[in-house]
Amino acid sequence: MKLGIGIGWRPEIADEVEALAGIDWVEAVAENLCADHLPDSLVRLRERGVTVVPHGVALGLGGADRPDPGRLAALAARAELLGTPLVTEHIAFVRAGGPLTASPRLEAGHLLPVARTRDALDVLCENVRIAQDSLPVPLALENIAALISWPGEELTEGQFLAELVERTGVRLLIDVANLHTNHVNLGQDPAKALDELPVEAIAYVHVAGGVEKNGVWHDTHAHPVSAPVLEVLAELRSRVDPPGVLLERDDAFPPGAELAGELDAIRATLRRAATVHTAAESGERTDTAEAGERTGVAEAGGRTGVADPAPAEGRAAADPVPAGARDRTAVAQTALLSALVAGTPAPEGFDHRRLRVQNRALAAKRADVVAKVAPELPEILGDGYRPAFLAYAGGRPMSGGYRRDALDFAEHVLIAGGPADPVARRRLTYWWQDRSGARPPGRTTRLVRAARAVLVGK
Repeated sequence: MKLGIGIGWRPEIADEVEALAGIDWVEAVAENLCADHLPDSLVRLRERGVTVVPHGVALGLGGADRPDPGRLAALAARAELLGTPLVTEHIAFVRAGGPLTASPRLEAGHLLPVARTRDALDVLCENVRIAQDSLPVPLALENIAALISWPGEELTEGQFLAELVERTGVRLLIDVANLHTNHVNLGQDPAKALDELPVEAIAYVHVAGGVEKNGVWHDTHAHPVSAPVLEVLAELRSRVDPPGVLLERDDAFPPGAELAGELDAIRATLRRAATVHTAAESGERTDTAEAGERTGVAEAGGRTGVADPAPAEGRAAADPVPAGARDRTAVAQTALLSALVAGTPAPEGFDHRRLRVQNRALAAKRADVVAKVAPELPEILGDGYRPAFLAYAGGRPMSGGYRRDALDFAEHVLIAGGPADPVARRRLTYWWQDRSGARPPGRTTRLVRAARAVLVGK
């Protein structure tokens, strides 16, 4: 399966993506697509023969819980709607708590790294098999960028990915920007990771931009692709010809000409690195042929594509998750997420400074996404929106998605007596009332009283 050169499709740049020359395929965030119809832009792209791959962000396959059947069914429905050759997700956890820990459910609102331990790998492998059996097309999983590392890890990133592939037959989506991020933040060598992982399992590659602040690399997807990220792409291409390479951009979208320039830089990097790869393969074949002549053994040649995944009936029999592995993983992930979003003490062994960086990053991510799903809030609150939201997020975990988060934030502001401007307060009150729907009486008594007072008094 050869995908070619692609770009992440986002509604904000739909027209620019359609106008770009030489685009073979696009990737769309699965959770942003309706299950029964596609945006007109994607319909037109598909009519032109452009492949569309759904990219999930909410399954949390690295979490302690087994995958949610509803989320799997939704991802499968989008795969069917798009007629895609594969779907992709992340090696990450996005929520914790709940029945396994008898504690409130917590949502990260972002992708968090899985500990590279045997327990976490056992849980991940079983979750991946469940997902594979629920999806109509092959699954590929992406390595994520991390600001923090787990204490007591037992495997390198490359070893972890290699064993995951061996045990499940899953494909890999290798993000070279994330490899660079982990190099800067965690001291991990991208070349070593590439040497250790099974490059023949790569389905495609992500390339994205970021920015360094105070010695920490932030994988923003809102900045141009940097030279170090292209260098990691070249390292990968010197080892294997990936079936697809895709440019990701999620915010601060530039004009179409700048996107085209970044795609040209990616193509040029691949061409240069391909020369190195070809020369290396040629020397390898010569050495192998000479050895074959001496031993009477012929070599079939190098690998340049992605191997077809093993069908479910052909995969190795699944080993059961060892007793207690899910419980131990649940406790560890809940403790970490609680420290990041609920202000509980940091678990032992973590870098407290990095946890603070991650805490601020999660709160900033929440503020940005809430501003997108509820643009009326920054409009009503003006310059006060962001500081008010960050103060709110500091001690109030997200528990029901970003739209619920937006309502809870508005409720928090109103109960606290804000905003100070009476016109803004009236607008925020009407906005909240219009969207809150039926709520348990005990939860909103103070807000309803405050809202009535505002509406009657004005």
